[in-house]
Amino acid sequence: MSRPVPRANPALGPLADRATSRRTGVGSLRILARLPRLLCAALAGLSLAGCLKRETAVQRGNREQVLHRGVGNEVTELDPHLVTGVAEGNVLRALFEGLVTEDPVDLRPVPGVAERWELSPDGLVYTFFLRANARWSNGEPVTAQDFVTSFRRILTPSLAADYANLLYILQGAEAFHKGTNPDFSRVGATALDPRTLRLTLEHPAPYFLSLLTNPPFYPVPLATISRHGSAYQRGNPWTRPGRIVTNGAFTLQKWQPHQVIVVEKFAGYWDAATVRLNAIHFYPIDSVDAEERAFRAGQLHLTEFVPVGKIDAYRRDSPHLLRTDPYLGTYFFRFNVRRPPLNDVRVRRAFALAVDREAIVTKVLRGGQRPAHALTPPGTAGYTAVARVPTDFAAARQVLAEAGFPGGRGFPTLELLYNTSENHRIVAEAIQEMWRRELGIEVRLTNQEMKVTQAARRAGEYQILRSDWIGDYLDPATFLEVFRSDSGNNYTGWSHREYDAALFAAARTADPVARAALLQKAEAILLAEVPFLPLYHYTHVFLLQPSVKGWHHNLLDHHPYKHVWLEP
Repeated sequence: MSRPVPRANPALGPLADRATSRRTGVGSLRILARLPRLLCAALAGLSLAGCLKRETAVQRGNREQVLHRGVGNEVTELDPHLVTGVAEGNVLRALFEGLVTEDPVDLRPVPGVAERWELSPDGLVYTFFLRANARWSNGEPVTAQDFVTSFRRILTPSLAADYANLLYILQGAEAFHKGTNPDFSRVGATALDPRTLRLTLEHPAPYFLSLLTNPPFYPVPLATISRHGSAYQRGNPWTRPGRIVTNGAFTLQKWQPHQVIVVEKFAGYWDAATVRLNAIHFYPIDSVDAEERAFRAGQLHLTEFVPVGKIDAYRRDSPHLLRTDPYLGTYFFRFNVRRPPLNDVRVRRAFALAVDREAIVTKVLRGGQRPAHALTPPGTAGYTAVARVPTDFAAARQVLAEAGFPGGRGFPTLELLYNTSENHRIVAEAIQEMWRRELGIEVRLTNQEMKVTQAARRAGEYQILRSDWIGDYLDPATFLEVFRSDSGNNYTGWSHREYDAALFAAARTADPVARAALLQKAEAILLAEVPFLPLYHYTHVFLLQPSVKGWHHNLLDHHPYKHVWLEP
């Protein structure tokens, strides 16, 4: 068998003739003569390849209308009735829609699933008229009964929904949730027909329509949920891709934990003509440094945070990328009052007094935040707390001595738990040093991923816990209701009968001056008892590409995605 003669590779040009030329001796001279020219051509090709940069995710996204958004923490759940975090809320607002939605500029309530509504003269009865073309992602109509069964689900005690108390505004809802009246027909939610829903309130509430824009009031598909397990127990896997049924402007296509959540435009959405984005990619990046690097590399249109150490550099060198927006939120530490010595109000007060909040916001955070001496941000719907927790190191040492720990002697080492984030760590370290220097107390810092800290919070397995609260609606009650004895978001073990009574009375007081006085009374009790330590009131400091349009700043940091688009 003869061996075939190798064929020259035309892609190699004259250099491919080397074997043949070697036999004749002539080809070698030709190659040597041409070598400088060949090398120049090769170098020119390499230079050209280096100049042709790969298209970034942001550039491709601008072209394809795909928004790439960082959401900070890992998203732990996509069930509207079980979520508690901001990251989850940012995703859910793409997937679900309630009776009303929000204007993209000022967040005033505008028609959503309900095309219109009527209010009774006494302010107690709302009648919503649903759209004929409101659809679930499986093509079925969204009905008034879907809302009734959804409200029943979140109020069912076995679901243990943290936000169930938000529905106490409905007549009879609190009694049903607490089991004192198991007859749901007595709750103020009735489907008059498939497209007419009547909601009866426990008391008038001027912010009720804004309440309806929050996930606890979203409808969920009970039939779909029941196919994957009990609709009234946690752990049902119905929210996974391929199973979940939604009714918002986008549908869930991919959910890879710790990597990405992808949602795509829903062609069957009633207002699909308004939606300009084709998809949104949500990235849960716990590390603020990694998130900032991804933004710099052109992988994100916007971040959830900015590393505090880089704010000044962006402010100086790239101010067009840095956003510092007002934000209705308070950053604080929770005390577990069931754990000694934190069950002693004097100890809690010593901790609260021994924090220099002004130094935290001006020297550490540097993002326009305000020192927090109360829970409610100043000026919330015209309300500012009169009572306050000051910074007073001498008073802190005195009250700690009165509690039996002069100079910190004999005080046990406590643990401060925070969810993983470089920014949280920097704040925790600053306060750890203040307590060591001013009180002689050692506090151990422990960080865990968000899912772990949330589990510890629910189980009460912590001593001091980094926390925050972002307003659900523009009213001081959204903050003060957190620490009610029966609030699913309290987590501290603290309760106070007079505090609860003041909030109960305030909710049923129509006169704004009298109502404000009751809220002031409640907040004064809360600040005297200090089951939490207020640190600062938020601004939202983040990075935003100029190509993102329709992204308006507002106090709740809500941005209806159907009004967002991208330009090169």
